[in-house]
Amino acid sequence: MGGRLVRGTAIACGVAAVAGLGIGFAVGQPVQPDDVRSARVLPGDLCSRLGDVSPLLPKATNAKLVQSGRIEVMCAVSVPERGRSTFSAAELTIKIRPYAGRRAGQGQPPFTPDEMAKQAFDRQPWLVVGGRAYPTKVEKRAEAGRLNSRVSVLVRRGDLTVQVDYAAHPVEPAVAQQAALVMADRAVWESK
Repeated sequence: MGGRLVRGTAIACGVAAVAGLGIGFAVGQPVQPDDVRSARVLPGDLCSRLGDVSPLLPKATNAKLVQSGRIEVMCAVSVPERGRSTFSAAELTIKIRPYAGRRAGQGQPPFTPDEMAKQAFDRQPWLVVGGRAYPTKVEKRAEAGRLNSRVSVLVRRGDLTVQVDYAAHPVEPAVAQQAALVMADRAVWESK
C-alpha cells in the first residue's frame, strides 16, 4: 500500500510539473524592471541651444529662454505688455518630454518609449498638419478683429514630444503658427 501511495504521489507531481511548465510557456515570463526602458535625460543647456528667440518677442527686448528640468525640459520667456510703450507682448513656452517605457499585460512585452510618445500624441485632439517630416498637430486661437494670436504646436519624433505654446500681439495667426513650428523643429533637432 505504501509503494502505491508513493508511486501515485510521484505521478501526480510529474503531471503537475508538466502542466505548470506548459502554463508558464503559455502565459509568458513576467516583465522584469530592467526590461522597461527609462526616459532619457536631456542636455542641461537645451534651451540655450535653441538659439535667439528675440524675433518672436517685442522689439528692444533682451529676454532669454529660461530652462527648468532635465528629464522633462521646459523653456519659457515672457514679455508682458504692462510697462511697455509699444503695446506689444509675447509669451513663449517650449515643453520637451522624452517618454519612458511602461509595463504591459502579463506575458506581453513592455511598451517602448516610442509607443508611449505616440499614445500621448494621439490623445491630443488638435488639427493634424500635413506635409511635415514628423507628425504634427496644431491648435490656433485668435481674437476676432485683433492681432492677438495664441498658437500651440505638438510634434512627435521617436520617444519625444515637443509642445510649443506661443502667444503674441500684434501678430498675424499664420505668422505665429510658422514661428511655433520653427521652434518645435529646433527643439526636436537639439534633443536628438
